Amino acid sequence: MLLPLVIDSAQLHSVIKNPHLIIIDLSAADHYRQEHIPGAIWADAGRLQNGAAPVPNKIADDRQLSQLFSECGITENSHVVVYDDQNGPLAGRFIWSMHCAGLRNASFLNGHLPAWAAAGYPLEATFNQAAPSAINVSTTSDLIADKDYLMAHMGQDDISIWDARSHDEFIGARVVNAIKGGHIPGAHWLEWTDSFVQLNPPLLASPDQLMERIIKAGIEPDKTVITHCQTHRRSGLTYIAALHAGLSDVKCYDGSWFEWGNLPDTPVEI
Repeated sequence: MLLPLVIDSAQLHSVIKNPHLIIIDLSAADHYRQEHIPGAIWADAGRLQNGAAPVPNKIADDRQLSQLFSECGITENSHVVVYDDQNGPLAGRFIWSMHCAGLRNASFLNGHLPAWAAAGYPLEATFNQAAPSAINVSTTSDLIADKDYLMAHMGQDDISIWDARSHDEFIGARVVNAIKGGHIPGAHWLEWTDSFVQLNPPLLASPDQLMERIIKAGIEPDKTVITHCQTHRRSGLTYIAALHAGLSDVKCYDGSWFEWGNLPDTPVEI
């Protein structure tokens, strides 16, 4: 079964009975219990984070991801479709985590549950549980830009940083859980919500529209694009948006501003 990275409800409905399909619902537990796509398995999005001090929002380690993917029933032959109730950041982070682990068969459900329901497709409230798989993953750093990587490349002309936070955070007018505000020197601001063409239901802009917005923001698609936000939640969505736009070299700074803004030796622009 081959599905593109971003799919709509009709595409999902056409393959919903495929035995290799796994649907992951990252919504709040209460929302999942009320209604979800038939067969969807609930997963706690918090488990995508390492949880270890001093930067708990970094990617979960291999043991944590292996356990999470196993409990979801994911195998190397699975095709995973992910959605959430926050317009996509959690679904994007789940897919990024899969990609980091070498699992590329994953799709982002455009419009999430609202689009599915609006199309008239069925819903259920049954709690679904997968048969655990024996998957054991090992992540690589190919899709991760850490603080040292950014510091080493800052004076070079080979990266383009996409800051997905709000404009107030970008200019330092609002400081969230950090000792300093502002942005990484040379970063370009394109708020994560600018990836949408509409919000009810939340639909990503087309690849052409996204590319136009990316270039207008000063982000250079021919370079290694590194996206981040405060805790690499919102930039989970911009990771998907960047790939959907056609960018081929995209990394995520999972430490994000929670790390950068709390270190005494990291440079800042206002």
